[in-house]
Amino acid sequence: MKLVQITMVAMILAIFSISANADLQSLRGGYALDKDSQMFDKKRQMKRKGGFDRNYKKQPPLIPHSIEKERITLRGNTCLKCHSKENHKREKAPAIGESHYLTRDGKKLAKPSTRRWFCNQYHIPQVKADPLVQNNF
Repeated sequence: MKLVQITMVAMILAIFSISANADLQSLRGGYALDKDSQMFDKKRQMKRKGGFDRNYKKQPPLIPHSIEKERITLRGNTCLKCHSKENHKREKAPAIGESHYLTRDGKKLAKPSTRRWFCNQYHIPQVKADPLVQNNF
């Protein structure tokens, strides 16, 4: 039993010594966690007629306009005023995909499913900014 305890203590000490010597840096940078972070410079959203090219097949479309005033709540989704089947032709906007009209069981709905109302999780506006991390994708 003592051998198990001594081994556990040795492992814990080894882990702490390795992590104490590691040269890690958070995305927060060198700022102390107990201090307020600095506000980032707000970037202007890029606008592009005709939208952005997709980088791979089945990539969700990128948003080519400002969305600062758009609101998505449990009761309403302002994205639908332009992108619904009823309005998209008049607004000259792409219609939301057929997958947005399906229940979790795959049944087709007349209106978009509210469980798909997280538009800005997949469809994101673009800004001119340097990348936060290197990307070779």
